[in-house]
Amino acid sequence: MAEPPVQRPARPGRRRLRTRIIVSFALLGFGLTALFALAMVQLRNRLENQLIEKTLQREVASLVQQVEVSPDRQPYFLMFDARTFSDANAYKINPLYRDLKQGVHEIRETDANGVMQVYKVAVRRGLSQNGKPFTSLVRYNVTDAAATSDLLARWLLGAVLAFSVFALLLGWWSASKVMAPVSDLAQRLRRSGNSSDPEALAPNFAEDEVGELAKALDDYAGRLTDVVQRDREFNADVSHELRTPLAVIRGAVELLLTRPDIDDRTRTRLSRIQRAEQQCTDLIGALLLLSRNERAVGQCDVTKVAQQQLDSHRAQLGGKPVELRLEGAGSVLLDVPESAMAVALGNLIGNAVKYTPAGEVVVRVHADAVEVIDSGPGLSAEDAAKLFTRGYRGTHAGHSQGGGIGLSIVRRLCALYGWDVQVRPGEAKGVVATLRFTH
Repeated sequence: MAEPPVQRPARPGRRRLRTRIIVSFALLGFGLTALFALAMVQLRNRLENQLIEKTLQREVASLVQQVEVSPDRQPYFLMFDARTFSDANAYKINPLYRDLKQGVHEIRETDANGVMQVYKVAVRRGLSQNGKPFTSLVRYNVTDAAATSDLLARWLLGAVLAFSVFALLLGWWSASKVMAPVSDLAQRLRRSGNSSDPEALAPNFAEDEVGELAKALDDYAGRLTDVVQRDREFNADVSHELRTPLAVIRGAVELLLTRPDIDDRTRTRLSRIQRAEQQCTDLIGALLLLSRNERAVGQCDVTKVAQQQLDSHRAQLGGKPVELRLEGAGSVLLDVPESAMAVALGNLIGNAVKYTPAGEVVVRVHADAVEVIDSGPGLSAEDAAKLFTRGYRGTHAGHSQGGGIGLSIVRRLCALYGWDVQVRPGEAKGVVATLRFTH
């Protein structure tokens, strides 16, 4: 049964394209309307202040001129409330205006009805004909103008919010229209990925950018399907063609081993050929499973397989001073083919035997794991990081034979059956390889 596809977690900090379009429209609408509103408020206030200040300056200058030229004549005013007072009678003036410096000021004062009034006040100093200083001020009520500014600010704030909501809705609508064909393409591609015969995508889309993307995906899917099909056919052909001569070798060896007249040396070599044939058969079966990415049905005893692998490697020591020993639990049954377990354990045990010049290799069987412990030279940090990489050979490999694919096959078998394999340095020396499996 094929393993279900792995759902990759979404990368943090990345928004969906639809969300980015909506947010962009909303920020654009808010930014433009906010800048427009701010510019309008600033422009209105500036023009208003300039107009009032110029008018006040003109009126106060006129008042000073009238007093200087005709002090006995009643001054006249166009539209402003005005006062003129000397330093001697300044105490009669409202304290809010008494100590104002020359220039234009804004004063807030409550009237007789308790209503807050806002005034612009222009102040200027002058000299009478007898040389005595006096102060003239002109006051202009700008309460209505201030209320108008507040009303304008509220209206502009409402306009900013309204345009922002409009931009948000426009962005949502635009994103829905823009992303609809992309979402449709993604859904069709997802359905097509679960089928061995991919669906043609391009006929379902218009001749636009999404249609071009669909054509490219169709072309890629076609080429990928051809590659996968050729790979499966090649693996099936190789497996079939290799099984036939291996079956012949097995039969011939079994027949020769039944003969009573062969010497011990020949019998040892025939047993070695028999073990090598079994290893090749197991490896072909495991590789065929990996190429198809499917779990085969079967059952094996982990302890029995471990003992068989130890016996096989013990016969190949050739006088090397290494003791091979099995420890741990009794019978441990797993619902996996014996060939897959034999390849996984065989590679771990084979590596331990290869890189242990002298000492021992202990295979310890637990209820949920198998440990392969050796007394070799140990494991460097570089080897630990790259040990299961295809083609990598450890720093202690030297001139030993091997292409560095054994542990890579073990890693792929673990991924297929949901096992876990780890390699770590031993407590004193050597390496501990742990194959942890689920029942």
